[in-house]
Amino acid sequence: MTADGVTAADVLPSNTAPIETMHGLSLYDSPELPADFAYFPHVNPQAPKGGTITHTAVGSSFDSTNPFIIRGTPATGISQIYDTLMVSNPGEPFSLYGLLAEGVRLDPNREWMEFDLRPEARFQDGEPVTAYDVVFSFNLLREKGNPFYASYYADVEQVVALNEHQVRFEFSSTESRELPLIVTQLPILPRHYWESHDFTAPTLTAHPGSGPYRISEVDPGRRIVYQRDEDYWGKDLPVNVGRYNIDRVIYDYYRDRDIAWEAFKAGLTDFRIDARAATWAIGYDFPAYREGLVKRITVPDVNPSLMQAFVFNLRKEKFQDPRVREALSLTFDFPWLNTNIFYHAYQRTESYFQNSEMEAAGPPSEAELALLEPFREELLASHHSDRLFTDSLPIDQPAEIRERLRRALELLHEAGYQVEDGVLVNEQTGEPLRLEVMLYDASLERVVQPMLRNMARLGVQTSMRIVDINQYLNRQRNYDYDIVISHFPQSNNPGNEQRDFWSSAAAEAPQSRNRMALAHPAVDALVEEIISAENREELDTATRALDRVLRWGFYTIPHYHSGETRIAVWDKFGYQEPFPEYAMDLDAWWVDTNREAALQRRR
Repeated sequence: MTADGVTAADVLPSNTAPIETMHGLSLYDSPELPADFAYFPHVNPQAPKGGTITHTAVGSSFDSTNPFIIRGTPATGISQIYDTLMVSNPGEPFSLYGLLAEGVRLDPNREWMEFDLRPEARFQDGEPVTAYDVVFSFNLLREKGNPFYASYYADVEQVVALNEHQVRFEFSSTESRELPLIVTQLPILPRHYWESHDFTAPTLTAHPGSGPYRISEVDPGRRIVYQRDEDYWGKDLPVNVGRYNIDRVIYDYYRDRDIAWEAFKAGLTDFRIDARAATWAIGYDFPAYREGLVKRITVPDVNPSLMQAFVFNLRKEKFQDPRVREALSLTFDFPWLNTNIFYHAYQRTESYFQNSEMEAAGPPSEAELALLEPFREELLASHHSDRLFTDSLPIDQPAEIRERLRRALELLHEAGYQVEDGVLVNEQTGEPLRLEVMLYDASLERVVQPMLRNMARLGVQTSMRIVDINQYLNRQRNYDYDIVISHFPQSNNPGNEQRDFWSSAAAEAPQSRNRMALAHPAVDALVEEIISAENREELDTATRALDRVLRWGFYTIPHYHSGETRIAVWDKFGYQEPFPEYAMDLDAWWVDTNREAALQRRR
C-alpha cells in the first residue's frame, strides 16, 4: 500500500499510446465549442454576484445530507456541493467539457479512457482532489451506494489511479457509445472524509464537497441553505464563468403544494415551477402579480415529454394478467379531467418517448420487427395478444367513458372475473379485486378520485392512502404498494439508465426506478440494443421497439403533459435570453440586488 493508502492494484503504468487529449466529448460527433472557449454561449460573463433565491421543497422533511444511499430522505439541492469530472453544455444535446478534469483520452476501441485532473482542484476543506479520490468514489458508490450505481456503471471493469492527477477507467464492454460520457458525470467524494465515517448511514453533517456551494444551514423539517463558496477552486473555469452567481440558495420545506403556493404569493419563496394547470390558468389574480412584482415564464420542452404514470406493482398476483391492467387503464378518463380540472392545458401522454423521433407510431417497421421476432413466443405469452406485431400505435381506445367501461368489463371477464352483488370477484378463488393507490402529495387526489370512481363502477374495491414522504419512501423501498405514481424522464440520448427503469436486474433491486418490477427477456434485450446503438438510426429503432412492448403491456396508466415548463418568479432575477436549447440552466441566473432590496422593503 502506498502512502496515499492505495494498493498496488489501484495503480497501473501510464498508457503510452498516442491518443489525443481532448477538452470535451460528444456522443456521436465532436463538441461544438473549441478548446479555447471562454464561457458557455448562454451565460452572461459579467453577471453580478450576490442575493438569495428561495425555492419550495414539498414534503414533510429530510433526514440526510447523503443523497447516494438507499437509507434516509436526502435534502433537496444537495448535488450542488459536488463537482464531477466533466460537465454538460445545456446548449448541446449531449456534449461534455472539462471540470475536475482538464483533459480526457478515449481509446478508439472504447476499451478505456483516461482523465488528467486539474492540480488546483480542491475540496471545500482545502484538501486536494486527486485520482485516488476518483477511484475511492467509484468503488464506494458501486459497493455501498444506491444499487442504481452498480447498474449504471455495470460495464466499468475497474478504475485505477495512474498517478496523483491521472485516472483510468477500463471497460468490460465496448458496445455502449454512451458509457464514456456517463463516467464523466461521476460525483467525486473526499476519500479523506468518508474513510472515517459510515457512508451507509443517514447523516445531517455538513460534509465537504468540491463544488460551487457548501452546506450552510441544516434545519430538518424547515429548510436547508447552501452558501456560494467565494474560495471555490473552479470559479474561473470556462464551464463556470457567468454561473453560480447567487450567494444563498435556500430550500424551504412545505407539507403540501397548497401551503407552498400561499407562501409564494406572500413572497416567502422566490421561484416555483407551476405544475398545476388550474393555478396557471386562474390563480395569478393576486396583488403582487397585478402590480408586476411577479412574472411568469414558459419554456418549451425540447426533450421528450416526461412520462408520469400510475404504476402497477407486478409483484402482486392480481396485476399479472395484462387484460386486468388494460381494463384498469381504461378507467382513467383524461378528456373529463382536461375539461373539468386542467382547463384544456394538457395532452394525454401515450409514449415513453413522447414528442421525439424515438416514439413508436403506426405499425412496426421491418427493423423493429427484426428486434421483436426472436422473442415472439415470450411476448405472446406475456401480452396475451399479437397486437404488438400487427397493430398501429397509438392504441385505438373508445373515447366515451361508457364505452371504455364496457370494454374494460369485457376484458375483466376474459381474465376470469365476474360481478357478484356489485363486487368484482375472481371466478376461481372468489376473492374480490381490491387495490390501493398510495400518494404523498394530496394535490393529486383530484386526479385519482375520478379514476377510482370509475373502477368502482366495474365492481373493483378501491382505496387511496396519503402518507408522509418518509413513509412513502419506506413502503416504496419495501415494494409495499399496489399502485403508485412514478416518473420516467427521458433525454434525447437514452442509454444506461434504461436498465434501472425496465431491466430484470432492477426489478428486485432496492430503490430502483423499475417500480412495476418488470422482468422480461425481450425488454432486457431491447435495453441492451439501446445502450449499444452505433448510430442514431439504430437507437431510434430500438427505442421504438421498446416503446411498443411497454405500451402494449399496459404496465402503467400514463398521465398527461403540457409540452412546456411553466415558471413563476418574483421579479428580482436576471438571465440571458434565449435560454439554452436542451436544458434550463438556473445556475446562469443572477439576482438584481437593488430590485431584491425593493421587494424586501415592500414585504
